[in-house]
Amino acid sequence: MIKKEEVLEKLPEMGRVLTIEEREQVLDEMQVRAYRKNEPIYSEGDVPSHLLCLLSGKVKIYKDGYRAAFAEENYVTAAAAFEPSVIASIPIDLVRQLITRNPQLAWFFMHRLAVALGRSDARTVNLTQKHIRGRLAESILFLKESYGTEEDGQTLSVYPSREDMANLSNMTTSNAIRTLSAFVQEGLIVLDGRKIKILNEAALQKTSRIG
Repeated sequence: MIKKEEVLEKLPEMGRVLTIEEREQVLDEMQVRAYRKNEPIYSEGDVPSHLLCLLSGKVKIYKDGYRAAFAEENYVTAAAAFEPSVIASIPIDLVRQLITRNPQLAWFFMHRLAVALGRSDARTVNLTQKHIRGRLAESILFLKESYGTEEDGQTLSVYPSREDMANLSNMTTSNAIRTLSAFVQEGLIVLDGRKIKILNEAALQKTSRIG
């Protein structure tokens, strides 16, 4: 289990913009909790009361987006642990207080939200303009970029179900299954249960690019 004192070491960009007093205040009010695989973290419609920071593990977001707390809106997404995970939660009221007196922290969050919005916009364009093959290839590459690979450098370190791949690619599960099978036959990937091993990343990139 990660100790409170280790949290800001895992969030170095945020830690660097806090003063010593602010760091102590954050650590004092922060909670750190471990989640079991598939355990819910928050549900659609919940009121966001804390800023959630993933310290280890992987989390599955149902629907895109994560800006409800700053928009003062209820969650329009739901989240659950994809694997055993550790999450630090910081009261959102404290975050607002710190932002009002620390311009560097305000800029930190503005920058992070702007980057996330840009990625979300790009994903939206890809999922609406690309054909099925391009969308699925883009999703496989997105998972590699987001979660990395196992020691072989080819097998994704996250193991999505066929339904997960369909949702991520904005298609039906049956279309995701057929397209994954086609990628296997073409030598782009290998499937082993939920594991996806990329054999020809250049071909996947080309497929994603031409849509």
